[in-house]
Amino acid sequence: MNEFPAVASWRHRGARTGFEVAFFGEDERGLLARGTTTATENGESWIVDYVVLLDASWTTRSARITGRGAHGVRVVELEADGRGRWTVDGTPAPHLNGCLDLDLESSAMTNTFPVHRLRPLGDSPVAAPAAYVRAADLTVTRLEQTYCRIGARHITYTAPDLDFACRLTYDADGLISDYPGIAARVQ
Repeated sequence: MNEFPAVASWRHRGARTGFEVAFFGEDERGLLARGTTTATENGESWIVDYVVLLDASWTTRSARITGRGAHGVRVVELEADGRGRWTVDGTPAPHLNGCLDLDLESSAMTNTFPVHRLRPLGDSPVAAPAAYVRAADLTVTRLEQTYCRIGARHITYTAPDLDFACRLTYDADGLISDYPGIAARVQ
């Protein structure tokens, strides 16, 4: 797997005000990403903690997400078989069939995973639907999205369901350094 730094952080800008810090490590199962995002968005403040496990092919295998906000604390646990079948809190989630990636609304970092999984990413859009976890209430939905390389460190990202498209910039570590309207890496 890619040698990520031990820690990376992003300042949220545009859609929300806040900060994200992620710690990276490996064990016999694969890459572990542990992080926290704190933010204020649309007048509401929230904190999302996450632990995500990816296998050697950069496919999401499990995640534990804890969210805190004005409405209390919520925890959601996702498990994936690596072939596109998921459970959410132990219950089968057929609406996520075919998803190999996890995308946390609260995190700029999770858009790193599909880009590594899809290597080498060509110059034609590639579909990478994801299990999408909302920041405010940890609702898990399916998010259709595409990635397309447009240069050595630039990728066009689209999420039609969110009416969103932008050009992501990745740094030498293979992490997002600029996510327009969302976040910029500061460490």
